[in-house]
Amino acid sequence: MNHSFYGLDHVQLAAPHGCEDEARAFFGGVLGMEEIEKPERLQRNGGVWFRCGSHQIHIGVDRNFAPAKKAHPAIHVRNLRGLKERIRERGIPVRDDELLPGADRFYVDDPFGNRLEFLEWSV
Repeated sequence: MNHSFYGLDHVQLAAPHGCEDEARAFFGGVLGMEEIEKPERLQRNGGVWFRCGSHQIHIGVDRNFAPAKKAHPAIHVRNLRGLKERIRERGIPVRDDELLPGADRFYVDDPFGNRLEFLEWSV
């Protein structure tokens, strides 16, 4: 039997216990992502979920949390410049990167130290 892939459903990022309010402020408030209600059976685990285009970002609680400094989601954005301005206006450092041909991109750390990439293809 052959199989095929549709793409990614979600990416999970780890965060420390009690992260939910800070995650909502950053992913919802700063980035403007819509929060998704977690299924009732999973709510007791903590964390919070967000819609990211047709995909999702799940912030999951990890009791032995350590931020992801290398592994990261790359989030495709329309109007990357506008997002960058929004992030900078809130005092969050942005790291520009021009190494990927055909893409404008930058990196930001979430409040927990996880690396996030935002990019827009110019071709």
